[in-house]
Amino acid sequence: MRDNKKVAGVIGAGSFGTALTTVLMQNAEVWLYSRNPGQVEEINRTRTHFGVSLPEHVHVTCDLARVAAECRVIFPVVPSANFREMMRDLGGLLHPGHILIHGTKGFDIAGPPEEEWDTRPLRPEHVRTMSQVIREESPVVRVGCLSGPNLAAEILEGQPTATVIASRFLEVTEAGKRLLSSKVFQVFGTFEILGAELAGALKNTIAIGAGVLAGMGLGKNIQAALITRGLNEMIYIGRAFGASPKAFVGTAGIGDLVCTATSEKSRNFTFGKRLGMGESPEHIMNTMPELAEGVRTLKVVWHLARHFQLNVPINQMLYRVVFENYPIDKAIEFLMRYPYYVDVDFLD
Repeated sequence: MRDNKKVAGVIGAGSFGTALTTVLMQNAEVWLYSRNPGQVEEINRTRTHFGVSLPEHVHVTCDLARVAAECRVIFPVVPSANFREMMRDLGGLLHPGHILIHGTKGFDIAGPPEEEWDTRPLRPEHVRTMSQVIREESPVVRVGCLSGPNLAAEILEGQPTATVIASRFLEVTEAGKRLLSSKVFQVFGTFEILGAELAGALKNTIAIGAGVLAGMGLGKNIQAALITRGLNEMIYIGRAFGASPKAFVGTAGIGDLVCTATSEKSRNFTFGKRLGMGESPEHIMNTMPELAEGVRTLKVVWHLARHFQLNVPINQMLYRVVFENYPIDKAIEFLMRYPYYVDVDFLD
């Protein structure tokens, strides 16, 4: 491994991994990993990916060992359902000198498989954030989380944005800032890693709900109400896990939520919009080019809410709409009649 602070690795060549690469390549030599040899060959042949030209100091490979050897700082960006498998492959190649800053917004389940959750209830001890998975599957200690608002499509277009790196280690935040900061990419830091990871995962379900309303042709009034009440639900769930509300009311929380819940370029918003326009969840999932993480997160939230006995009606109604074919108009009617007595109670 080079003792060079201007070399970085990215694990995952999807849209966000590629977008992250385009930011990193402004400041550093980049090693981009894809597990698909055909994709690696095509990118290396054309030197383009997702419509972006990649300079020669971006190396595309399907060799994890090469990435681990060349890069001290690595950004894993793969779907949550595949994250632990990836870390099992990568973990043995790493040592405590590495820094990992993941960009995955979802949960890992170290418990019963999804099809058994109704008979073998999902419990909090079964749920892991990605930083926990990294520590369980590797010797890496200095771990961080890259949170939003980071729509891949806008980053690929070179539009300005901000991000948050959350870590308990200042060295991680500083390394991320050094590699990512540019005139169009602002990087903030926070020590609230648990809150940032939870906010990044939970906002995806609310984005699905906002998309449903848009698909039905409803206006900004009701979308704004859903987003603000959805933020409350995110904070309630976060508190149940021991997270402070701080991260939820910052860039990683409100910022990422507003971005994801209002943009046509958000996969979760798009999933919800198509649902609101009458398409079935199965058809949408089978025809989307990349996974909408919020669909899987809805299942996790549904079971955790039952365990913690939380009142999270937006998430509960969305779960019923997506997985139980509950009519959308009835779900909206239920939420409009739901007895909210207090607007903001998480600041007390």
